[in-house]
Amino acid sequence: MRTLYVILGAAIGAPARFAIDQYIRKFTSKPYGIFLVNVLGSFLLGFTFKSTDHAHDLVAIGFAGAFTTWSTFMLDIYLAFELKRKSEALINLGVSLGFGLFAAWLGLKFGA
Repeated sequence: MRTLYVILGAAIGAPARFAIDQYIRKFTSKPYGIFLVNVLGSFLLGFTFKSTDHAHDLVAIGFAGAFTTWSTFMLDIYLAFELKRKSEALINLGVSLGFGLFAAWLGLKFGA
């Protein structure tokens, strides 16, 4: 049964990430969509950290696991370096880590 919850969450999370990122990319070439989903996902992981097994499987493992993306985040930073936009890459890295940690902390505080 756990697997079913994870599959269901992931089936919603991945398309949600794609839709949010594609929508934001209509307005900018910056990776703000990936930033947003990673920060929201960090909050959700913190918020559901102490939840019931089924809620954790659905939201944290399934949805947030498919919603957030480390690989696209890394690719965005790499491409910024390749395009000689080093300050943009460092800002993305620092702000994403800072806001992600803060969002996870907030989630833990609100979820507890």
